[in-house]
Amino acid sequence: MTERSGSRIPELVAKYERELLPDWMEQQLESATYRADLLREDELRAQSRRFLEVFRKTLENGHGDDVSGPGWAEAREVLQEIARARARVGFSPSETATFVFSLKRPLFELLRKEMARDPDALAVELWRSSALLDKLGLFTTEVHQRGCEEVIARQQQEMLELSTPVVELWEDILALPLIGTLDSARTQVVMESLLEKIVATGAGIAIIDITGVATVDTLVAQHLLKTVAAARLMGAECIISGIRPQIAQTIVHLGVDLATVITKATLADALEIALARLGLAVARRSA
Repeated sequence: MTERSGSRIPELVAKYERELLPDWMEQQLESATYRADLLREDELRAQSRRFLEVFRKTLENGHGDDVSGPGWAEAREVLQEIARARARVGFSPSETATFVFSLKRPLFELLRKEMARDPDALAVELWRSSALLDKLGLFTTEVHQRGCEEVIARQQQEMLELSTPVVELWEDILALPLIGTLDSARTQVVMESLLEKIVATGAGIAIIDITGVATVDTLVAQHLLKTVAAARLMGAECIISGIRPQIAQTIVHLGVDLATVITKATLADALEIALARLGLAVARRSA
């Protein structure tokens, strides 16, 4: 969409930019997708003014309607910021895309007012402007979706970190209670958390409690052995507690070799072994 193509859209947007902004704001505020609980009106106005200014400048520079081209880089950057910000606060993709699509009606009204005497030219300009805004709206939707995926990935990572706390049970004794499933991603988090705590405390014994792990298969057992091996390289001995009868049967059936690892049925049993390794014991106080 360049000046040489005969389009009047760049000229009209530049001429009526001040009139377009309030009309566009009215469309957004009256839309059913406007979320006053998530976005204040002054913030919406600032976003709209900024995008309209970049939109007008890009059209004036004759960068065409290829929104993926370098000429539209600044406009894409503005839309990325808006879409990602809305994804973070809870806007849906359709609510975010409406930011661009709602510009159609005021722009169409402007074109109709200026070109009413030339229906053929008006039809061409309406098609051009609609196609351009559709592309920008779809780009906004894609960015919003990626933003949502990033938020979900970050939340999952935070949940993994929160679900693998390493606690200091006693001086020189750490405990790592595991709950849920143990896949490759979580194993990496578990291993990093444990090793960091070993370095920070200088602990010589770590108890990995799998009481909360629902099932143990070959993959889970391998993950446990990797964690034990990594801890040993850091100078800490590992004890695995929470070995229930069904888990013991499964491990035997799978042929997983845990002969080099101390295993106990309960965390209390594991703590008792750990204290004994340190030459300590817990005794009941006499009356």
